[in-house]
Amino acid sequence: MFDASTFSKNRDRLLTQETAQTFLASLLALPEVKRLLSAEHFSVDGTLLKAWASMKSFRPKDGSGPPPSSGRNGETDFRQTKRSNETHASTTDKDARLFRKSAGQESRLCYLGHTLMENRNGLIVAAEATLATGTAEREAAAAFSERLPEGATLGADKAYDAEAFVEGLKARGVKPHVAINGTVSKTGVIRKTAVPSEVAASLGYEISQRLRKRIEEGFGWMKTVGGLAQVKVRGLDKVRAAFVFAMAAYDIVRLPKLLGPTEVCLTS
Repeated sequence: MFDASTFSKNRDRLLTQETAQTFLASLLALPEVKRLLSAEHFSVDGTLLKAWASMKSFRPKDGSGPPPSSGRNGETDFRQTKRSNETHASTTDKDARLFRKSAGQESRLCYLGHTLMENRNGLIVAAEATLATGTAEREAAAAFSERLPEGATLGADKAYDAEAFVEGLKARGVKPHVAINGTVSKTGVIRKTAVPSEVAASLGYEISQRLRKRIEEGFGWMKTVGGLAQVKVRGLDKVRAAFVFAMAAYDIVRLPKLLGPTEVCLTS
């Protein structure tokens, strides 16, 4: 049996090194699994990962501000208080960032999880967690796209419809099957999309837009069954490992449905 201190050291080593990425790569490299993966059509998306830190821990960096009331879980009054990541930080988890993914949602301390899905069977082929910023999703997707072969397609929602991102995909020979962000501004001006009209009119674009929504199934499984509705670790390195392991587990759960009984035994 492990001594408690030995178990803790091995746990920390597991969650701070690249073990999770190696595990996911080894799973996808199995011959039985590799034949299930598409080499041409992919989708990308991101999701919020609620940090293991409360809003009460989001305090001014300079130490100012009223202290919480007495008691183990003292009350704090946030009314008429402006808070931002530039002036405040969590005293519980220094890597957590105050962020909201879309208008109308509440801001919360969180990280962002990103996945790359192949479109044939909806398996996750790459996963990463980052600090929560407004550009993190496109930056992670750009890094994922560097792994794709020339001529591949990459589906994404309208949050990725930005000129720099789309032009970067085109420069790498990846077809930008990104949903068109055709919103109308307050002045009545229609926002110009970065997606080429010939791409948006193609049959492959229509198929990618339909299939890319399957990536949400992995996020849903991860937050309900996988236990990451709120992460149970602190710090970006540990959150990254927990997220990648959860997405690898999602693939493992789906594999018996995609493989025959004989192949499942061989993989095991």
